Amino acid sequence: MKFQCSACGLRINAKHFKQTGLINPKLTSICDLCIQRGEAPENFANIAVKVFAQCLLFTFIGKDEDSDNPTFLIAKNDVRKRYEAFIQDYDGNELAQQQLATHDFNQAVIDSETGQTDFVPSSEFTFAENLSKLGLNVDFKLNEVDYIDRERIRAKYHYRCQYCGRRGRSVDHKDPVSLSHNNDFDNLILSCTECNRIKSNMPYKLFVSLNNEIPEVNHKLVKYENALATLKGEFEERRRELAAKMHLKGVVNDPELNQMRKQNKKLQDAIDSLESDYTDLRSLREQHFMTGWKLAQVNAKEDII
Repeated sequence: MKFQCSACGLRINAKHFKQTGLINPKLTSICDLCIQRGEAPENFANIAVKVFAQCLLFTFIGKDEDSDNPTFLIAKNDVRKRYEAFIQDYDGNELAQQQLATHDFNQAVIDSETGQTDFVPSSEFTFAENLSKLGLNVDFKLNEVDYIDRERIRAKYHYRCQYCGRRGRSVDHKDPVSLSHNNDFDNLILSCTECNRIKSNMPYKLFVSLNNEIPEVNHKLVKYENALATLKGEFEERRRELAAKMHLKGVVNDPELNQMRKQNKKLQDAIDSLESDYTDLRSLREQHFMTGWKLAQVNAKEDII
């Protein structure tokens, strides 16, 4: 959920308007960046935040009446969108939050907004590049497993993904390296590229629990992979055979060659059909993990903001 700050005009995540209270949390009319800048929420109105606070029985800090023509610190809409995207990148990046305190991040944004830093975050740059140009440093390359250890893991697990059973070469961190910074051998396991991507920063226990709910799906994925490998191998062998006979005959149109092309076409159709089914099953499996991960994150939240 997002609110628009009545001071700077940024439309950002509602957590930027929330403060811990002695009894109930508080919601402020302006964001935490503006409060850090020195603005007082009591001087600004924000009807959306006020109504939401009343709904949740939170304390609201701000004026009662909105201004008809509010004047925002960041006047240009396109510039506001650039800051909004940059702040959203930080809010959704656990690795950046671990290494960069919110106060320091906010101060860098404030310095940019007020012109003390001659740079405005832009979509032309990556999140890491925007951080660097604002004088902020975050190490996004915490995976320091060397080549020899990677090969040891691959040999240990016989090049098989330990989650789904398909062929794999991706050395995965059980506890995500972005969270634990643990490159020890006992924190490493082998996975396929797909499982590695789906797991991402998901806790290992949760991923394994969700994976254990779909053993038959994983068995089918292995069968699909094996069947496709066999069909594609046969197709490539026939394709090479066709190319060799075309070279020997010195012609393109020939009854024998045309018959081989028809057979290859049928084989390609079978491959395409099987790949379509395989893709559908993989997509359903990924949705299973993503849904479980989102539900776990929702359950972990103490409130809706």
